[in-house]
Amino acid sequence: QVKNKAPAEVQITAEQLLREAKERELELLPPPLQQKITDVEELNDYKLRKRKTFEDNIRKNRTVISNWIKYAQWEESLKEIQRARSIYERALDVDYRNVTLWLKYAEMEMKNRQVNHARNIWDRAITTLPRVNQFWYKYTYMEEMLGNVAGSRQVFERWMEWQPEEQAWHSYINFELRYKEVDRARSIYERYILSRALAVLVLVHPDVKNWIKYARFEEKHSYFAHARKVYERAVEFFGEEHMDEHLYVAFAKFEENQKEFERVRVIYKYALDRIPKQDAQNLFKNYTVFEKKFGDRRGIEDIIVSKRRFQYEEEVKANPHNYDAWFDYLRLVESDTEAETVREVYERAIANVPPIQEKRHWKRYIYLWVNYALYEELEAKASKRTRQVYQACLELLPHKKFTFAKMWLLYAQFEIRQKNLPLARRALGTSIGKCPKNKLFKGYIELELQLREFDRCRKLYEKFLEFAPENCTSWIKFAELETILGDIDRARAIYELAIGQPRLDMPEVLWKSYIDFEIEQEEYEKTRNLYRRLLQRTQHVKVWISLAQFELSAGQEDRLQRCRQIYEEANKAMRSCEEKEERVMLLESWRSFEDEFGTDAAKERIDKLMPEKIKKRRKLQAEDGSDAGWEEYYDYIFPEDTANQPNLKLLAMAKLWKKQQQENEAAAMDPDKDIDESQT
Repeated sequence: QVKNKAPAEVQITAEQLLREAKERELELLPPPLQQKITDVEELNDYKLRKRKTFEDNIRKNRTVISNWIKYAQWEESLKEIQRARSIYERALDVDYRNVTLWLKYAEMEMKNRQVNHARNIWDRAITTLPRVNQFWYKYTYMEEMLGNVAGSRQVFERWMEWQPEEQAWHSYINFELRYKEVDRARSIYERYILSRALAVLVLVHPDVKNWIKYARFEEKHSYFAHARKVYERAVEFFGEEHMDEHLYVAFAKFEENQKEFERVRVIYKYALDRIPKQDAQNLFKNYTVFEKKFGDRRGIEDIIVSKRRFQYEEEVKANPHNYDAWFDYLRLVESDTEAETVREVYERAIANVPPIQEKRHWKRYIYLWVNYALYEELEAKASKRTRQVYQACLELLPHKKFTFAKMWLLYAQFEIRQKNLPLARRALGTSIGKCPKNKLFKGYIELELQLREFDRCRKLYEKFLEFAPENCTSWIKFAELETILGDIDRARAIYELAIGQPRLDMPEVLWKSYIDFEIEQEEYEKTRNLYRRLLQRTQHVKVWISLAQFELSAGQEDRLQRCRQIYEEANKAMRSCEEKEERVMLLESWRSFEDEFGTDAAKERIDKLMPEKIKKRRKLQAEDGSDAGWEEYYDYIFPEDTANQPNLKLLAMAKLWKKQQQENEAAAMDPDKDIDESQT
């Protein structure tokens, strides 16, 4: 046992051990001693020892075929062919399914020019293991190399009886072609395609490509009638149940090479009418290329249109509510089709009403109706059908849940183009009564403005504002209309009604428009009153700055004094504002004013009022109340606030002193409390 288990002072790694072993060449074994054989007796002794070693290895494990092969190859190297043959035979008794063993055995016989023995071995191999293609390939190759063509053909025939894979048939065909035996190759192709059993055609290799190869073989050897016959037989054989586009493409290309263009066109059309469109993409492509090469312009356009039409038909059949596919389909149909066909497609498209009455599901669908109406009006020139399309669409829409203002407006504009103003007004009036919307009111008002019907515009604005009194844009447009018509008092009354509304969507825009209106009328006192009324509602810094700029631009003699007073008043009002950035904005605007119009004393005073910008840190908290770290921010310290800080500190000390006085008085008024405290 090791008493000292502490690590050694010098540590040796495995890498160092390996490097040392390599440097000292510890793993290198000395080469074996060379034995020189000088007489026959010594040679026989060497052979005996070597054979004993091989036999011992075989006896230990008979199933290791590599030992048998090494033994046989050693005997072969000594030219002991009979002994090697005996060893191979013994090995085959052990494992006759071993392919390598048969190959080595046959190769030994061929190397030693034992042809009959080699034939015997190949015959036994293909009889024992007929599904091993390598034996057949080697056997036929040997016979062909020996010039025994008849023997090689006989081996091929024996092989074909087992119905091997495709490559074997092609090897047989290529063999016959090497010796210019075209008729024999043709007969092999016939057997390759079909074999007769019990007087009934039984399919051996039903793949279309085999028929095509057969036909190309005939074409290659200039037997064009035979090639056409093969294609026709293939078409008849597969029938309409198992049609394949590759067969028809190959057939058409063959006829194209023979300059039979009408036959090519018939083949393509026959296939396109019967093969499902999703399986005929390559067929369409080749037909298009053919028409571009040999057809006229009309034929090219027809094939392209028909191809795309089939694609769209498949898409809309798969999903009838795919409105984008309908749009593409209709765009294609409108390009080059009769009106009745276009109408039929439109009717099919609009029949797919969205199943859910929610507007988001109808947004794409409604454009089918829009495009239908525009087609009838602009392309078909059928105003009566256009009116029917619009009316059918408006009857279909569920107006109690939602509507589309664009449909009402398009219908009204259509009636105006037809010079039928009463119908247009009736449609817009119906829309406002059924489903009032801002867009409908705006469209109706714009129509009446273009017609210069101002009384109708006033009535529509009144209805509009009853429907949406919070819409500031409507109030402004109404007041602007009255201003244009020269009725200033009505415009001012409209603005007063507007700013008196309890709820507005954009009050700042409305107040600005009212103030601009009074400035345009040069009513400066009313403008000041408006600003004061607005400041009673909000103390926003932009309102103060706007008021100051108004006073500056009013053009009166005391405008600078008034402007400076506004800034003074705004600064006092903004001291209690929590948003220090707004106060800084006000002071910067004031400083810009003084830089342009003020004296040096006024500029110096403003500079003293400007705050100091400092960087601070504050603690952040996450939503769950945990600490989220610190962040830096900029704060502003105003000189006026700094001056007031001692007073604030004094007030806090006074409050603390008053609280202590109240506690002392309470203790004096309740002596029992002191007794209880002393006992405890």
